Amino acid sequence: MSEQKKPMEDENFNFIVRIANTDIDGAKNSIIGIQSIKGVGKRVAHIIVNRAEIDPALRIGEVPDEKVKELEELLLNYAEMVPSWALNRQMDYVSGADLHLIGNELEMVGLDDLNRMKMIRCYRGIRHETRHKVRGQRTRSNGRRGLTLGVSRKRR
Repeated sequence: MSEQKKPMEDENFNFIVRIANTDIDGAKNSIIGIQSIKGVGKRVAHIIVNRAEIDPALRIGEVPDEKVKELEELLLNYAEMVPSWALNRQMDYVSGADLHLIGNELEMVGLDDLNRMKMIRCYRGIRHETRHKVRGQRTRSNGRRGLTLGVSRKRR
């Protein structure tokens, strides 16, 4: 039993894999590891792993460096491989193109959208600014912050 090496003891095992400016735990399966990148969910991870012809059960730390580079290339070119309904940013406000954003880009574009809504003083922007519910939820009895509000009893 001592001659059999565990996957973690292999000399080619990477404990941290870096893809798209994100550190991924090498002990995770390839699909779950890729999902730790912001903007990549189950569907995107499955498509990328299948295109790279990697075993989904293989740990991402065991994947060779060439395949890791291929994974990153596929991830960056994901928008060209799939239909527009499978992307996370269709009809971009600035360029009008269909994009799939990952990592820091996704956060920055989201913040830009919020700031634009606040600047043009649209309803959603005002609701965001005043920290109210944005999507039509009730506000009378839910979502209260700060001191609790309720019915106070009369003192006798």
